[in-house]
Amino acid sequence: MNKPRTERILGIDPGLQALGYGVIDAIGRDAKLIAYGVVKTSVKHSFPQRLKTIYEGILQVIEEHQPDRMVFEKLLYCQNVSIALSLGQARGAAILAGALHDLPMSEYNPTEIKSAVVGRGRATKEQVQKMVRILLSLDEIPEPDHAADALAAALTHAHMKGSPLLR
Repeated sequence: MNKPRTERILGIDPGLQALGYGVIDAIGRDAKLIAYGVVKTSVKHSFPQRLKTIYEGILQVIEEHQPDRMVFEKLLYCQNVSIALSLGQARGAAILAGALHDLPMSEYNPTEIKSAVVGRGRATKEQVQKMVRILLSLDEIPEPDHAADALAAALTHAHMKGSPLLR
């Protein structure tokens, strides 16, 4: 019988000021933390420069950790159209970094992430963060919250294995 293969998953929580990332190794539903953090941009920089910072930051994470897949949280709803467009462009910068490395990509909506990690689609942000800590056997909740959200996205893929981003 074949031994289950470890998949290295890079989760992304899209953001323009702070784009969260989390890297895990998963064998089935079991996962181990590899790295997490945020790519921060400065409001003092131009919008194109901020996108470049995100692109280069995620490119560095990919080159350092060599993930097998990227996973994103879907952007479903935003009251401010301008913010939604900026988030979409930040997400696009991260997608480009992964595409240049031919990484397969998946996306999950917030309800799917909450269901996979907590067991309830209407879980609070705090409940998701606590379960990320428990599922990865960490002493503390990963900070900042964008990194914890990115790890939740990666864990969701480990639990669900579906939803291709680009067809």
